[in-house]
Amino acid sequence: MPKRGLDGIKEEYDCIVIGSGLGGLTCANRLAKNGWRILALEHHIHLGGLAAWFRRKKHVFDVALHGFPVGMIKTCRKYWSKEIASQITQLKGIRFDNPQFQLETTYDRADFTRLLIEKFGIKAETVDRFFHTTANMNFFDDDGRSIRDLFQEFFPGREDVWRLLMEPITYANGSTLEDPAITYGIVFSNFMSHGVYTFPVRTDIIIKMMEEELYKNGVDIRVKTLVEKIVFENGRVAGVIANGKMVRSKTVVSNSGLKATALELVSDGDISEEFREKTNKVRVNTSSCQVYFGIREGINVDYIGDLIFTSTAEKFDTDQMLSKNVTSRTYSVYYSDPEKGRATASIVASSNARYEDWADLPEEEYIGQKKRLAEETFKSLSKYVPNIREIVDHVEVSTPRTFKRYTLHEGGASFGTKFEGLEISKRLPEEAPGLFHTGSVAIIMSGWLGAANYGVIVANEVDKLLRKKSEAK
Repeated sequence: MPKRGLDGIKEEYDCIVIGSGLGGLTCANRLAKNGWRILALEHHIHLGGLAAWFRRKKHVFDVALHGFPVGMIKTCRKYWSKEIASQITQLKGIRFDNPQFQLETTYDRADFTRLLIEKFGIKAETVDRFFHTTANMNFFDDDGRSIRDLFQEFFPGREDVWRLLMEPITYANGSTLEDPAITYGIVFSNFMSHGVYTFPVRTDIIIKMMEEELYKNGVDIRVKTLVEKIVFENGRVAGVIANGKMVRSKTVVSNSGLKATALELVSDGDISEEFREKTNKVRVNTSSCQVYFGIREGINVDYIGDLIFTSTAEKFDTDQMLSKNVTSRTYSVYYSDPEKGRATASIVASSNARYEDWADLPEEEYIGQKKRLAEETFKSLSKYVPNIREIVDHVEVSTPRTFKRYTLHEGGASFGTKFEGLEISKRLPEEAPGLFHTGSVAIIMSGWLGAANYGVIVANEVDKLLRKKSEAK
């Protein structure tokens, strides 16, 4: 278990990592493997950020969807351990159920090609061109098209096709039809290469394995330690103030929210007013609500599949997906022990949401709205599990307010920032020498995989700077 507070810390570190999401943890591990002295600070009691969990009675509930592309296997093997990578498996039973279509898919290019041609009647050459176009998108060739423009070019007026292609991505990263086409193409292509993968074991088990790897590599980890300020001396990072105490470091990597990092943790005089203004204009993405159903021990619900995208809305509509009057939900099934009969631990219902719809509700009304959401989700889930009320022994609800409380993300954002946040994140070391940012920034990231890979990218930049400083002595 990580230590609480700052007792016994070193006089100085090579790098302090603020926050322990997968971007921060991967960055810390990468730097520690390279021999640098690393201090990781987390305000919460658990590591993981949105790779989170909580315990109620005999249940351990996983927070949020965490499906990712096959590339997560390589990332975990290379930057974590073979043991962690070996836990990853493919989700093969992915279902869609909405007024426009009902189907099951392995969610990869081969199966989507089949579905688009056979079920939706799209010409094979059009499907091939669409996949070729999205597969060749990159961050440097933004032609200004929106996702809507992209869909209209290949599938004009086919809102059923748009729904098939878009709805899972919206659940995964909060994107809308008005976002840049490249942000869709990159993420979609990553998934289409080999389908959707996940950790079938509980998130707490994976984070524990990562924690052990961090300790093995010498990372000093402290929880219940809130960073209040990033300190600069002579125009460069000198450390942080955490729990009221100054901790010195040659570099700092923030895995906190992008806007919180640049606008709250950094003082006005340590960053240009122009950069602050640009950062302030960055839009954060949306948040989520979740209803957690604990299934009584020994009861199996394998028959509903691993992941279900459901909706009662007549067509794909982002505003409807974000509404408090929920029409669209995903159901994820998590198993307590996949190797021993796949005994069911829980079913988690997720829906996209706006923070502002929940933020200012009086406490009594807030509690009432959570009860309403639980009851409506019971009714919705009963379509797939008719006896759901009889087999559940615990129900819990989280909202965007919950996400903000535990992650400190602005607006309880589940999906980082919009695309313009990437430039700000990358430019931060130029504006504030010695300070770097990593995390689920911009909707280009493929969830857990994107966060981890961005942690590697930033670790490499920090490593270069530290080596340069070392050689200059």
